[in-house]
Amino acid sequence: MDAFMAFLTIFTHPELLVLVGVGTFAGVYVGAIPGLSVTMAVSILISFTFSWDVLPAISLMIGIYMGGVYGGSRTAILLNIPGAPSAIATAMDGYPMAQRGEAGEAIGTTTVMSFFGGLVGIVVLAVLAPVVSDFALKFQPRDYMLLAVLGILLVGSLSSGSLVKGIFAGALGIAIGAVGMDPLTFTERFTFDIPLMRGGINFIAVMIGMFGVSEALMQLHHVDTPAIRQKINRIVPSFGTIRKHLPLSLQTSTIGVLIGALPGTGGDIAALMAYDHAKRVTKNPSRPFGEGAIEGLVAPETANNAAVGGAFIPMMTLGIPGDAVTAIMIGALFIHGLNPGPMLMVEQPDMFWFIVGALVMANFFMLLFGLTGIKLFTKIVEMPRAVLIPLILLLSIVGAYAVNNSITDVYWMLGFGVFGYFMRHYGYPLGPVILGVILSRLLDDNWRRAIISEREDLGRFFHGIVTSPLSLVLFIAVILIFASQTPLWTKFRKKETASK
Repeated sequence: MDAFMAFLTIFTHPELLVLVGVGTFAGVYVGAIPGLSVTMAVSILISFTFSWDVLPAISLMIGIYMGGVYGGSRTAILLNIPGAPSAIATAMDGYPMAQRGEAGEAIGTTTVMSFFGGLVGIVVLAVLAPVVSDFALKFQPRDYMLLAVLGILLVGSLSSGSLVKGIFAGALGIAIGAVGMDPLTFTERFTFDIPLMRGGINFIAVMIGMFGVSEALMQLHHVDTPAIRQKINRIVPSFGTIRKHLPLSLQTSTIGVLIGALPGTGGDIAALMAYDHAKRVTKNPSRPFGEGAIEGLVAPETANNAAVGGAFIPMMTLGIPGDAVTAIMIGALFIHGLNPGPMLMVEQPDMFWFIVGALVMANFFMLLFGLTGIKLFTKIVEMPRAVLIPLILLLSIVGAYAVNNSITDVYWMLGFGVFGYFMRHYGYPLGPVILGVILSRLLDDNWRRAIISEREDLGRFFHGIVTSPLSLVLFIAVILIFASQTPLWTKFRKKETASK
């Protein structure tokens, strides 16, 4: 009964309800602006809420977190500029839909599916938190390394054309992510003795440049083409559409929860893995993936919002952050005299159930705010290109500068924008580059931890993989996914399909 009353606290206190609503509203629009990350917003909030009571402070942070994860899909669909890394996969099919005049349907679908994914993540947090956290603890450095390799093999899904071009783009992304000072030996890598490169290349600057600036340059080829009128006949997807995609959304929500519960991963990796899963299991997509498939919106949007509930699982049960935002929230709880982890669950279980209630309320507010203002938002796509192109460039510059208040990031963003334009012009996919940058540090750090823990003996390393059930499953998955992307397997599948 005490747990139930703690869960209802957010619903019975109007001031807490208002704070969750304000936070969610702010999060949706902060997340929609490239470069203004949810992590940045929550970290700034700590200084403002330092003197507040713990419940109002946490309510506002949870609202911003939930709204911000969803908000990145808006500009991804309308301008092909992901507002957050977790919306990269959404842009692959959302922007083609906007180009067909279906931006309203795309935003409505992402909103409803984000709500569904968030709900699954919260239910798992409430019911299975100890089980999932125990599973997450079983991951060793070699398992994180294998997980990163699995992610890198997604280049086959992110490359609509040549697999060779996709592999090249992914390798380029890994190299970009490795630029800077080696975190283990503090030696320079790929800096060419240029001082500005010692701090590395900011991932957000690369993402905004590759997607935003390159899109503005591509639009210059069509500057005299009339704007596409958007059809806003239906925003909320029909019950039949939701029912049709329910099995896929349950699968990708599960992926989101599990990836979100692994410390150091997050919604961006979850969304990309869910997108790859959708491509593999969907036999008859509404359209080809990459050309406006509804399934290409369902998978990443359910996964990245389910990852929110997943990220809270290790935070609440073990005191280990699932991602950057929950790391900041742990700091906020410490400031307010609480100690996240097993003792919090024993001594103050009311806080756990209050957070579950706040997440539920934030999820409903996200649905409400996500389904309003769509007609106004879609007017962006209907602007004349002479106005739209400068708007894209302005958003890109502001977003790149806002990350670190550094003009250097703006230069990197412009440089990668031009480079991304030529990559698109010659048929090289941009998705694998961004994927490579995201996974570069995860792969590098955990490979070295794994090999050092085995005394730099490859024999011991592979023996550890074979003797650990979890590592063995991940290793077999790597082999199977790699084999499925070889030309021989593709040729075999084509023959099998033709015979059927």
